[in-house]
Amino acid sequence: MMAKNKEPRPPSYTISVVGLSGTEKDKGNCGVGKSCLCNRFVRSKADEYYPEHTSVLSTIDFGGRVVNNDHFLYWGDITLNGEDGVECKIHVIEQTEFIDDQTFLPHRSTNLQPYIKRAAASKLQSAEKLMYICTDQLGLEQDFEQKQMPEGKLSVDGFLLCIDVSQGCNRKFDDQLKFVNNLFVQLSKSKKPVIIAATKCDECVDHYLREVQAFASNKKNLLVVETSARLNVNIETCFTALVQMLDKTRGKPKIIPYLDAFKTQRQLVVTATDKFEKLVQTVRDYHATWKTVSNKLKNHPDYEEYINLEGTKKARNTFSKHIEQLKQEHIRKRREEYINTLPRAFNTLLPNLEEIEHLNWSEALKLMEKRADFQLCFVVLEKTPWDETDHIDKINDRRIPFDLLSTLEAEKVYQNHVQHLISEKRRVEMKEKFKKTLEKIQFISPGQPWEEVMCFVMEDEAFKYITEADSKEVYSRHQREIVEKAKEEFQEMLFEHSELFYDLDLNATPSSDKMSEIHTVLSEEPRYKALQKLAPDRESLLLKHIGFVYHPTKETCLSGQNCTDIKVEQLLASSLLQLDHSRLRLYHDSTNIDKVNLFILGKDGLAQELANEIRTQSTDDEYALDGKIYELDLRPVDAKSPYLSQSWTVAFKPHGCFCVFNSIESLNFIGEFIGKIRTEASQIRKDKYMANLPFTLILANQRDSISKNLPILRHQGQQLANKLQCPFVDVPAGTYPRKFNETQIKQALRGVLESVKHNLDVVSPVPTSKDVSEADLRIVMCAMCGDPFSVDLILSPFLDSHSCSAAQAGQNNSLMLDKIIGEKRRRIQITILSYHSSIGVRKDELVHGYILVYSAKRKASMGMLRAFLSEVQDTIPVQLVAVTDSQADFFENEAIKELMTEGEHIATEITAKFTALYSLSQYHRQTEVFTLFFSDVLEKKNMIENSYLSDSTRESTHQSEDVFLPSPRDCFPYNNYPDSDDDTEAPPPYSPIGDDVQLLPTPSDRSRYRLDFEGNEYPIHSTPNCHDHERNHKVPPPIKPKPVVPKTNVKKLDPNLLKTIEAGIGKNPRKQTSRVPLAHPEDMDPSDNYAEPIDTIFKQKGCSDEIYVVPDDSQNRIIKIRNSFVNNTQGDEENGFSERTSKSHGERRPSKYKYKSKTLFSKAKSYYRRTHSDASDDEAFTTSKTKRKGRHRGSEEDPLLSPVETWKGGIDNPAITSDQELDDKKMKKKIPKVKEDKKKKKTKNFNPPTRRNWESNYFGMPLQDLVTAEKPIPLFVEKCVEFIEDTGLCTEGLYRVSGNKTDQDNIQKQFDQDHNISLVSMEVTVNAVAGALKAFFADLPDPLIPYSLHPELLEAAKIPDKTERLHALKEIVKKFHPVNYDVFRYVITHLNRVSQQNKINLMTADNLSICFWPTLMRPDFEKREFLSTTKIHQSVVETFIQQCQFFFYNGEIVEIANTVAPPPPSNPGQLVEPMVPLQLPPPLQPQLIQPQLQTDPLGII
Repeated sequence: MMAKNKEPRPPSYTISVVGLSGTEKDKGNCGVGKSCLCNRFVRSKADEYYPEHTSVLSTIDFGGRVVNNDHFLYWGDITLNGEDGVECKIHVIEQTEFIDDQTFLPHRSTNLQPYIKRAAASKLQSAEKLMYICTDQLGLEQDFEQKQMPEGKLSVDGFLLCIDVSQGCNRKFDDQLKFVNNLFVQLSKSKKPVIIAATKCDECVDHYLREVQAFASNKKNLLVVETSARLNVNIETCFTALVQMLDKTRGKPKIIPYLDAFKTQRQLVVTATDKFEKLVQTVRDYHATWKTVSNKLKNHPDYEEYINLEGTKKARNTFSKHIEQLKQEHIRKRREEYINTLPRAFNTLLPNLEEIEHLNWSEALKLMEKRADFQLCFVVLEKTPWDETDHIDKINDRRIPFDLLSTLEAEKVYQNHVQHLISEKRRVEMKEKFKKTLEKIQFISPGQPWEEVMCFVMEDEAFKYITEADSKEVYSRHQREIVEKAKEEFQEMLFEHSELFYDLDLNATPSSDKMSEIHTVLSEEPRYKALQKLAPDRESLLLKHIGFVYHPTKETCLSGQNCTDIKVEQLLASSLLQLDHSRLRLYHDSTNIDKVNLFILGKDGLAQELANEIRTQSTDDEYALDGKIYELDLRPVDAKSPYLSQSWTVAFKPHGCFCVFNSIESLNFIGEFIGKIRTEASQIRKDKYMANLPFTLILANQRDSISKNLPILRHQGQQLANKLQCPFVDVPAGTYPRKFNETQIKQALRGVLESVKHNLDVVSPVPTSKDVSEADLRIVMCAMCGDPFSVDLILSPFLDSHSCSAAQAGQNNSLMLDKIIGEKRRRIQITILSYHSSIGVRKDELVHGYILVYSAKRKASMGMLRAFLSEVQDTIPVQLVAVTDSQADFFENEAIKELMTEGEHIATEITAKFTALYSLSQYHRQTEVFTLFFSDVLEKKNMIENSYLSDSTRESTHQSEDVFLPSPRDCFPYNNYPDSDDDTEAPPPYSPIGDDVQLLPTPSDRSRYRLDFEGNEYPIHSTPNCHDHERNHKVPPPIKPKPVVPKTNVKKLDPNLLKTIEAGIGKNPRKQTSRVPLAHPEDMDPSDNYAEPIDTIFKQKGCSDEIYVVPDDSQNRIIKIRNSFVNNTQGDEENGFSERTSKSHGERRPSKYKYKSKTLFSKAKSYYRRTHSDASDDEAFTTSKTKRKGRHRGSEEDPLLSPVETWKGGIDNPAITSDQELDDKKMKKKIPKVKEDKKKKKTKNFNPPTRRNWESNYFGMPLQDLVTAEKPIPLFVEKCVEFIEDTGLCTEGLYRVSGNKTDQDNIQKQFDQDHNISLVSMEVTVNAVAGALKAFFADLPDPLIPYSLHPELLEAAKIPDKTERLHALKEIVKKFHPVNYDVFRYVITHLNRVSQQNKINLMTADNLSICFWPTLMRPDFEKREFLSTTKIHQSVVETFIQQCQFFFYNGEIVEIANTVAPPPPSNPGQLVEPMVPLQLPPPLQPQLIQPQLQTDPLGII
């Protein structure tokens, strides 16, 4: 029962593989493939297949258990599954013949039969015989699998006969076939099935295979299977076929042809390979190893299948190739990365085209290695090439291997870099060229879109070269620039019109009327119109400006960090601190003077002679003077020596300088040398002591008795000493044999010692806080923010002075000056503010004087000055200071000349001081510039303070703490202060505005005055002090009358210039009447001089230009002034007002400077007239007549001063009153009348009747219906123009001579019927075609030049300036409808071509315009205005023809000979008297100095 339940055992077969065997002689160099066939069948895996099996063995291997002394091998067994699913086991035996490796003869075995008989044996026996695997197994059986042949014996069931069909190895195929035939005979005897296996078919010889097949066909039932053990083709087939022959149940064996089996096998291998490669490609790290990857993939079926088919070795090779590809891909990417980085490296190391444009690659490499940034871009590796080093794995190191540059790729990148630089240079050049092209196009306005401009630059070379993005970028940059410039100019314009804004009431907000007035005035300005397309920005700027006017602070200043207040605080903080430190250092260094260091300055050896003379009078360089011994250190300096500043060292700091001369030349040398030293010291401003070094002039004796030049030298030396403010040592009386006298030397040395002592006395007492707060005079210096000069320049007159010190703590914008004015030393507080900060001071604080600074290069600076000065009370002295670069600016720049002349003019009108500061000159940076102004302020101090205290309308009388501090006294005597020797610089040269401020007294006054070193003048014999009572009174008592003396504070002009100015400024014959002598301007109330402005628009040519009419009572008033003036010539005339005048007028309240200056007053009047221009001239005149009936003073009768709505917060004269309601009613009455007039001006367009007598669907139609986007020109116009230009351009009288009317009509009729008609075929004349063309335009419903633009064209044609006129016309043409514009451009271009042939056709642009302008503009000649403007209209069309290229093709303006510009509009009359520019002498030339030595040898003043 148990045996029945057991599964049946699968059948077992033993197959013996036989074939040619034996020695090399028998079988050749290689076998027939029996072993490989067995190996592939039993162990089909690629890794278990061994292609090499040897039959030559040693005796030991032959006797081993594998061979076991037999000539056959047991290959083991394999189980096969048949197609029907039945399994069978096959044992494989290989019959061979082993050769002794020693004798090369067959080994002797137990079976001594020959191979063919032995191989046919069906019973095999060998005890403990082991399975054979490979040759390496022999002798190492223990290292391989050990499997014994079953039971030591096997019965052979079938034979597999192997025949090698390859070329063979030294073997003849016939011999093999003969051997096989014999073997087959023996096999047949065993009655066992036999199958022939044709081996090595992958190397098959075709006729060998045919012979085998022929051999098999001769044998009955003998099959041939074509095999290849190496490729594993049909190996299993030959064994299964034999099994099928053995087992009759399995069916007839199927033999597969070799090629089919090969294809099947290859397809299997290819599929497995693809799957395996996909597996391998999942590995992305080229650092991965086969061991790691194989362990990871070993269980994957695709991996196992490929290993079985192709083997591990091939799998490893495939993996290695993939890894190599990954590495090469990584290297390629790194190389690409490096190559892509090269341009950036070249841009860093070789950015300049000029350096490398002509260098070859090797020279460029050397240049790069020398760059400092070379190591940042490149790395030099020790081993090369770089892709075989570990540098490829350094991902974070982005530096380029330097050996990469040796490749052609790198060189190509370099060449591309050079070309890129060249093209980039060209691109930049073209962009800049395009930028300049845009700058030349005048009509580009701020905010204009690019699309509107692009059509005008389409033909520009630069535009065509650059890209669209570049062109837009350039245009955007250009727009930013012009917008920024337009905004800056708009802001500048607002400052220029400061009078419009600074009359606002700062405690309120601007009314709508005031804003309307501002817009009305500003709208006339081109700078206002320039921002037309940026109206919101313009309005924002205007509101920001108004906001700043209302709330001015240095934080909100429109100049930002350039605000004057910020600059002043910074400068004073640093300069005053440095000044105090230098004073203390100087004091400590010079407390005990035992040694005196002296420079001796002279020419031609004079300095050395004086030094020798002093040493002769000394003992071991020790000099006895006044009972004390001084050690002298002398340093002679002549023309060949370095400057004193270069000789100045830490060890040698001079106490003074002796300047010796004996001729005019040596005196000039001294003056020039000292001037250079002071200039250098002032520029560097490092050592104040050097800038104020004491000088002493010494006149050397003439050896040849008394020289004739001695009086001249004495006079010139004294004059230079006065200018330098230093002692002059004259030659003593008598005759001396030597050049220098002991008396001279001692006198000079005493002067130096006194100067040193005086300097110590000045600087040693550092002022206390109490002293600082007690100022005698409070001066405010005003400057405008953003002016083109440094704050350092306007403060240099104070900061360069030894008498300058810091103000009280908290006064960051103030400084103190100690100066001798009159009889005493005074302390002056100078507060430096911007104009916007000064407004609060002007309204609320006590100020004794204003120094108003303005730039002569900037109109806005003058405008701000005028606006500020207009509201200053006329009792307060004013010093105007114009700032420019040099005196030459006045003569070379008309704008600067005009502003300086205006400043001079205003100063003359208000009796103020005027001077100029020059940034390129050092002589004007001295306190002496303001000495006379300080004197004038001191004279008027009492009156100013009385006026300030009596002003009852002021809201508060306390002074602001951030500007001034209260002073407990007004004028405290400084008895304990010695005389100042401050600021020894020479006074400034003459001002180009005149002779400027007179710094020194006239020779007649000089005897009564003595000068200190600073130029302060005071009487030598001073009167007793009479000011002690001032300590107990806040308001000083009236000053006693004093004799009238010549005023030294009035600017002295050349008499001829004075006459010229008077003739230009005061030419009103009514003011110069001989009946009443006029009083001095200072003796009159300035408000009395102003009355009604008379109309000047209809003024006759012979009338006066004076705009002010003398008031009705002006004559009587002048008589009163005249009487008071005559009777009080000996009285108190301080500030220009006599005591009697004050009594006759009562206690006169101070007025403002705007009522004292026509320039200031008329500026405001000009604004008023522009904003009230809607009213007719007659109405304005009537209004003024009505106002005259009042009893007010002349100044209040002016409409400007009446509180009309737009001037509610305007100029406020305390003496003015007005009827507000009456004025409001009058203004309301004016407005409707203006509107009515405007309505009447509206006119209908004129449409003349058509001349055609037939219906047309073309002629007489709107122009828009006759064109398309593709054809913007009407076809009829195009045909006519082409016909005229092709056939009759040179026809005499073209467009002037009329053509045949019938022909003209016929042309149009024929065209109506057929638009493609040819005018040439019609055989018509040129004049007929020209007439038909004109008729086309005459029949249009609307003229080609629209009626709406006629007024604008008329106004533009009246512009006097040609360039401006042409640009205005060009802007109007742009307003044409696009269709009209294209046709108009086409027609004008044609007419321009006609005019170019005017020498032949006699049709100039003028003649053509006469013929064509009525056709193009279609005027209504029934209207008078057209009759009066026909010539202007004709000239407009003529201009279009002449300047065709400019208007339509962005060409240049053509200069037309004998072209008369349209007359400018008639002058409506000036509202202000024109200022007469001063005709000034040219600057001094060096060659002119010598003849003037008697009066001014050096030209320092």
